Amino acid sequence: MTRQNHTVAVSAPGKVLLAGGYLVLDRAYTGLVFGLSARINVIAQQIPTSAGVHLNEIVVESPQFLEAQWRYGYHQADQDGGIKVTQLQAGSRIVANPFVETTLNYALTYIARAAHYKPSHTIKACRLTILADNDYYSQPASTASSISPPESSSSDTPPASSINANHAINASRFARFPTTLGGANKTGLGSSAALVTALTAALLTHYLDPTIFSLKSESGKQILHNLAQAAHCAAQGKVGSGFDVAAAVYGSSTYRRFSPGILAILPEAGAPKFATLLEKVVNGVEEGAKWDTEVLKDAVSLPAGVAMRMCDVDCGSQTVGMVKQVLAWKAKDPEESKAIWDELQRRNEELAKVLKEGRKQDIKEAVRKVREYVRLMGTKSGVPIEPDSQTELLDALEGVDGVYGGVVPGAGGYDAAALLVEDNDETMERLREFLSQWSKQEGHGRVSLMGVKGEMEGVRSEELESYSGWLR
Repeated sequence: MTRQNHTVAVSAPGKVLLAGGYLVLDRAYTGLVFGLSARINVIAQQIPTSAGVHLNEIVVESPQFLEAQWRYGYHQADQDGGIKVTQLQAGSRIVANPFVETTLNYALTYIARAAHYKPSHTIKACRLTILADNDYYSQPASTASSISPPESSSSDTPPASSINANHAINASRFARFPTTLGGANKTGLGSSAALVTALTAALLTHYLDPTIFSLKSESGKQILHNLAQAAHCAAQGKVGSGFDVAAAVYGSSTYRRFSPGILAILPEAGAPKFATLLEKVVNGVEEGAKWDTEVLKDAVSLPAGVAMRMCDVDCGSQTVGMVKQVLAWKAKDPEESKAIWDELQRRNEELAKVLKEGRKQDIKEAVRKVREYVRLMGTKSGVPIEPDSQTELLDALEGVDGVYGGVVPGAGGYDAAALLVEDNDETMERLREFLSQWSKQEGHGRVSLMGVKGEMEGVRSEELESYSGWLR
């Protein structure tokens, strides 16, 4: 069934793994995952053509960055290979974007199967605009004055005349960065998973009739989750835990990963039988590849008046190397590592319970107990999951009035901290002042409070007015 390909806008949140780093890689354990107020937004629009003219092209652009346009042709691959895209020249050189390209291969193939399309020309040309909320990228001080929608009248950016009265509001939400996308400094909020999820959701909503796919239905979210997980893993070149995609789709939850073997039967996009196998895997009907993910939204909430806030720490971590080292320790000493992981799981579950039950008086102690075993895991594995500099910072933050405690989220390291705090202006002011003074002290890196907050909601449709000045 086809539909009129109207303009749609979709957003998906970033993530923070508050508790369950490393454990979430193993189906025997779970992670306490929060969605974030920072979102990746994707707007899908049909590209108008003259009568009788058919255009096999998908244009993807991220107008906040320099040279951020990717053009793709597409065709039906032989032997049930699905819809395969090919990047076209855009500007003086071709810059690959594997997350976008892989998502297009997977989403367009599924769309063609779900709607029973025959030739690829039934998929009409489309323009996809990607806009990232500011907290996904560290902004240099000079950027603040350049926050505005594009004003170039070139063919690759909207004209200044398209900017309306909402300009000031939208300008503060989406910064223009004086760099290419590859040169931007990410803040580690899960931009790739949010991008793949939002891009997939926008394509499904744009091309498929609501009787086939709807973001409002649980079955629609399940299809989106499975398809986005498959595309994201293929783009990464490995099967991860998937908690970041689950957060992008469902929002905050406790998460138990899917069995990695579910995606093992999928060949490369465009290979023989890719289309049929992808449809079966996404729909959960392929024998031996039934999805066993557990996403429990009811198990997670924050007490009234408590917020989760993020700090950007101006250092970096090589997460992949850290994960390999922790898993090597786990394989080398399975008995000791299991005992530590079992106890850490118990403490993580207790933290989730304390938050769910609104026991503010117990938050600080529950956080301390989680951190104790995270540090123990780090010591035993030789990995700086909670480095000494982060321990010093988190311990000091506990002394700020209104701060219940904080952790080094996810795989840990030097680049971020997640805090549980009283949700009021006075606490935020005390936090900013503390971090400002902390950053000035010798031996301390720059630490800043981000605008992003924990949020319960996952992927959602958006009103087009939110993006005034950015669309053609």
